[in-house]
Amino acid sequence: MTAPRPKLLVVEDDAGLQRQLRWAYEGYDIIAATDREQAITALRAEEPPVVTLDLGLPPDPDGTTEGFATLEAILSLAPATKVIVASGHGEAQSAVRAIAAGAWDFYQKPIDIDALGLIVSRAFHVAALEAENRRLADRPGGDVALGGLITASPEMLKVTRTIERVAQADVSVLLLGASGTGKEVLARGLHDTSPRKSGQFVAINCAAIPETLLESELFGHEKGAFTGAVKTTPGKIEQAQGGTLFLDEIGDVPLALQVKLLRFLQERVIERIGGRAQIAVDTRIVCATHQDLEAMVADGRFREDLYYRIAEIVVRIPSLAERTGDASLLARHFLRTHAKSMNPAVKGFAPDALAAIDGWGWPGNVRELENRVKRAVIMADAKLVGATDLDLSEPGESEALPINLKAAREATDRRVIARALARSEGNISGTARLLGISRPTLYDLMKSYDLQP
Repeated sequence: MTAPRPKLLVVEDDAGLQRQLRWAYEGYDIIAATDREQAITALRAEEPPVVTLDLGLPPDPDGTTEGFATLEAILSLAPATKVIVASGHGEAQSAVRAIAAGAWDFYQKPIDIDALGLIVSRAFHVAALEAENRRLADRPGGDVALGGLITASPEMLKVTRTIERVAQADVSVLLLGASGTGKEVLARGLHDTSPRKSGQFVAINCAAIPETLLESELFGHEKGAFTGAVKTTPGKIEQAQGGTLFLDEIGDVPLALQVKLLRFLQERVIERIGGRAQIAVDTRIVCATHQDLEAMVADGRFREDLYYRIAEIVVRIPSLAERTGDASLLARHFLRTHAKSMNPAVKGFAPDALAAIDGWGWPGNVRELENRVKRAVIMADAKLVGATDLDLSEPGESEALPINLKAAREATDRRVIARALARSEGNISGTARLLGISRPTLYDLMKSYDLQP
């Protein structure tokens, strides 16, 4: 069965030019419209992903007023549509205005069929990729993994599968990852899938509390134990009875307190500050840190016996830059979330913004991504957020030069294949189609680069 041809809406009032475009684009299903009303009717009925639009439409064929009104109407109804506007000689200002209003690209009259063909072909390619991303994002549970974590990357899905397995065993888990990679989200997901899910999930950031107060926060205190202790207060450990205690930034716990924490982990009893009674506590411990605890043990800054108590299972969390395809997936999620309350006029990302998101290194990980998207949504003047709104430099601008051309090609191949695998959810046939190669060729490349579906 022959696959349906992609639909291309041509909005052009010149009948001769319409025929020329039909002849040039025999690979597409051409839908023609001569004015705004016909264009909107065709858009509603056919939902074409790509539109070519002449700005000079009746009743203003010598101006651009009707063309811009049509552009606005198209993007208002279908923000994801790739609209390519026509710009005549001396109309560069109109082209710039159209791009700012949300047009995807422009072409100059008189038409160069080959050049326009490349623009249209690229628009369909980007539209297909974005449609697949939206399908993944909108599918119930499709991009939401453990604990509500949003991901489609093979690297992160491997982490979530590991955590789901260890959640059933009552062992201590250590999550290692840079700041902003989602350690607390994963810890909460571990709790929610464990037999202790009916108990409380109690989190404490050990780096955010002064050393003099951290012991009281963890172990609690009796009334009168120190100045200001006007009542008996249970600590976080007690509050997590029957549930899970998440100790974030465990590497910042001072050595003196590490001793007391170790005793609790060994004996499962605590004593509040100023108290003598031993209180038995049954709680699961999940710790996290961005620091190298093994190096800290070697330097004498972290107790070796405590390390082995909290690290019965160690899970390393990849950075956002290592999570194939997740940056754009998360960016769309954050844009939808923040646009609702802060700037409803914003509908999505421009192509240059998506390219910048994919190419950025994200040293601040998911936290940095959300902050940039939130700021861009607030500041954006157009319907589509651009790279300048995100304040990102060009992709690869700060990357180190590879050792040679072969290494650069291999790195690019790895990245592109991994992204295609993520977009196809590991489906080999779908990945091969996205890359425009055969299945055997894809298998050979995956074997060569040690990539897994």
